[in-house]
Amino acid sequence: MLTEDHDLLKRVSDGDEQAMHSLYQRYEPSVYRFAMKRLGNSFDAADILNDVMLQVWRSANTFQGRSKISTWILGIAHHKVIDRLRQRGKVEVQELDPQMADKNDVGVVRALSAAQELEQLAFCMERLKDGHRQVIHLAFFESLSYPDIAQILDCPEGTVKTRMFHARKQIQSCLRKHFLLDPG
Repeated sequence: MLTEDHDLLKRVSDGDEQAMHSLYQRYEPSVYRFAMKRLGNSFDAADILNDVMLQVWRSANTFQGRSKISTWILGIAHHKVIDRLRQRGKVEVQELDPQMADKNDVGVVRALSAAQELEQLAFCMERLKDGHRQVIHLAFFESLSYPDIAQILDCPEGTVKTRMFHARKQIQSCLRKHFLLDPG
């Protein structure tokens, strides 16, 4: 896949629209998911996706091969999301509708239980510093390695590891403090 990505990007830098379409199809899900997770708004996430891919189209010839193409593209997305957050001034959060439960449906009860756990995790993640939240998202939701995360965030790999360590500890502490009756 890496060689194929490099071939596609080379063709994109030569102005091949079909190659751009293929690259777009390949990276659309991860860029959209990344933007959606950070922005919480599907319109903004779609807008970021388009901005990122437009920048890939315009600057494909500037890719120097010092990282994976996926890392380069998510790095562009990271900077565009930061710009959008600065424009907004804050992140919007959408709530789940608790009225959707049918008490007789075990599947819905399980789904709500899972949703509650996700809500609890989201509650604790919101309390993390932005840098800690970013490494958690990139590692667990984008399945990126520490070196790739370091490249995207433009920081040393050791910083990523430290942020991950502290983020995990803070999430565990928050979950214990706010959602478990037995703190031990």
